[in-house]
Parts: sequence; C-alpha cells; structure tokens
Amino acid sequence: MEKITIEQAAAGELKTKPNESALGFGKIFTDHMFVMPYSADKGWHDPAIKKYQNFSLDPSAMALHYGQAIFEGLKAYRSQDNQIRLFRPMANLTRMNVSAARMCMAQIDPGQVLNALKKLVSIDQAWVPAAKGATLYIRPTMIATEAGLGVRPALEYLFFIILSPVGAYYAEGFNPVRIYVTDKYVRAVRGGVGHVKTAGNYAASIMAAVEAKKLGYTQVLWLDAVERRYIEEVGTMNIFFKINGQIITPPLGGSILPGVTRDSVLQITRDWGMDVQERPITITEVMEANTRGELEEIFGTGTAAVISPVGELYYKGEAVTINGGNTGKVAQRLYDELEAIQYGYKPDPYGWMELLA
Repeated sequence: MEKITIEQAAAGELKTKPNESALGFGKIFTDHMFVMPYSADKGWHDPAIKKYQNFSLDPSAMALHYGQAIFEGLKAYRSQDNQIRLFRPMANLTRMNVSAARMCMAQIDPGQVLNALKKLVSIDQAWVPAAKGATLYIRPTMIATEAGLGVRPALEYLFFIILSPVGAYYAEGFNPVRIYVTDKYVRAVRGGVGHVKTAGNYAASIMAAVEAKKLGYTQVLWLDAVERRYIEEVGTMNIFFKINGQIITPPLGGSILPGVTRDSVLQITRDWGMDVQERPITITEVMEANTRGELEEIFGTGTAAVISPVGELYYKGEAVTINGGNTGKVAQRLYDELEAIQYGYKPDPYGWMELLA
C-alpha cells in the first residue's frame, strides 16, 4: 500500500462528542474516514484518511445495480488503563476477502488495511467511549464504483472505513430478546452467498424482520431454504441452544455466516469442558426439547450484541418462554468472559486483543 495521505478536519469542523449514555447503534459517526480506490490497471491506490464526508457516485455505478457491496463489523474498546483495544481484527479482514472472492471483487491486503484502520482509530480515538458497555464500532466496506450497466464483475471499487460510537445493539441491552421463527421467507441457500457478508443478504431479510417487529419480536430466526426445518441463524447473529446440558449450534455449510464471536464462543466453551456440538438441529427438536423441559437456554452471538440471551421463541402460532424469560447462566458467563477479555479486565489467553499502539 502506498503511503497514506492524512487530511484531518479543521478544528472548526470537528463534531460535538455525544452523550455516552445515549449512543444507540450506528447513528453517530466520527470526524474522519479512510478511503482507497481500486482500478484494474492501477490496483489499490491513493489511500487517504480524510474528513467524514459524502461520496460522489455515477448513477450507473455497478454496486447500485448489481449488488457488488460487502462489509465487515468489528469493535474497539477502551480499557481501564485507557488503552484502545481491537477484538480479532485480522479475523474480520480475512473474512472480508472471502466475501470479496465470492462476489468477484478486488482482494485487500489484510495486514496493510489493519495498519490503515489503526491509524484512523488513532486519529479519532477520543471517540472511543469510556462508558461501560459502550464501544467504537468499525465498519470496513467495499463497493463497485465502475460506471456501466453490463452484468459482469466491476473493474473499479472503493474501499472505505467509517467509525461509530455505539451502545447496546438491542433496546433490551443484555436482557433477553424475543425471537420470531419464520418458515414463510428464506435468507440463503447452500451454493449462494449466505456465508459471506454482502449487502443483499441483509436486504433480503428486511421483510421478515418488519413483520416480526409488528408482532413485537426483536429479530428473526431463519430456517433452511430447502426443507424449512433446520435452524440456520438469526438475522444479526449466530444462534446457540443449551439442551439437556449440551451446547448446540448449527454447522457452517455455505448458508451461515462464520461469525467471529461464534468462533470465540466455541473456543471458550470447549476450554471450559462443556459438551459442545456443531450439528444440524431442527426447529421441531427445539420445540420438543422445550416440551420435555430440556431446553435450558438460547442465546445469539455476534459483533454488535456480543452475547444476546433469548427469552421467548415464537413458531407457528406458539410462543415458548425460555428459562423463565431470564438470562441463562451460560449466556451470562460468556458475556462476562468476553467483556473481561475485550476491556482488559482479565488476561487474554487467546491472543485475540490487539492494542492500537
């Protein structure tokens, strides 16, 4: 990567910092962003950190017509000793290249992009919240910018990184959420793009999410697209079940996003000596386990919410309460463990955290 040009905002252009107790999620953005264009003849070039600002795109930019758009999400944490810590950034940037390959887009150099990301966060480090539970959300994104209406891989792209101080992803915070199981809509099929973080996946999920919200549910649990029996993932997170002492999560198979937090939870729970299984599980198995009194916990995992306990599951007209509507012991323990590692309250035995400097 060429040397990064840095054009910092003037003092009079800097934004007022928000109240850290009322951040919400993804509504506030920092003073600067990183941008880097790509063309087939020049490769990646002219990397720059500049004032957060609008882009200018041709109306025929191919991302707008054919959906070549991918992104990642990771976080920076402010520790008790005021250090800025990134959680598994290389895992996210490596996964972005998997998305780029599937979408026939240009590959990034994860190591060089990580250096650029660190410089950006360093410049805007005053935006990393100090309030407990608040973080700086980092959104690397790539879009096809070539002007043209031919259906083919674009020859020009724009990679950029924006930053957003955030609080809890769900309004419920760490309290249990209510999940709606849909067998009307499907999100992804094996052989498709369900395993990568491309914008169209999320567009396809909106209709079901809107209908679930009207019924008072926070998110949608997706079933497989063929038989509509096997559980896959929630719209914003991977899903885990604790049934009769066993931790179960659906296996990766081409239609489920390989979550970084999911992978972290699998490592932690196995190190705790728990019986952990990555295997197919049907919604019928879950409902029957609940009837037998063996469904002990359900929780989701993801960058935005970290660990999200599920207090209610709705399927085919039946609403079942999980663990009395309370946060389960495993979900609470995992949340506490990950938070302790991320914020530096305890040693990081996995080497997951990367210091800003």
